[in-house]
Amino acid sequence: MGATKTENFTDEQNELAILTKALGHPARIAIIEYLIKVESCICGDIVNELPLSQPTISQHLKELKNAGLIKGNFEGNAICYCLNEVGFDKIKGFFQHVNTYLDNRKNGCC
Repeated sequence: MGATKTENFTDEQNELAILTKALGHPARIAIIEYLIKVESCICGDIVNELPLSQPTISQHLKELKNAGLIKGNFEGNAICYCLNEVGFDKIKGFFQHVNTYLDNRKNGCC
């Protein structure tokens, strides 16, 4: 496998790539949708909601947290997870930029 050469891209491009890559799995999308639905939860609730094992869900939660899309706090012996607004604001900004382009394009390209 070749090198990704991430140093050739801006910090913002690299960060957005990490955020969107974390969204690239249906289980992670399901976790985010569940967090939106209940506003916050503990890991055990997610295990009861999705057809995945606890270790698998824990790995997906770790990926989402490392990317900056969720955050978690210890409450007793459990971790309470919720969405991280900062990560989603960055994604939102990128897609608003794309939407502005699409709304304003005048040429019939492609």
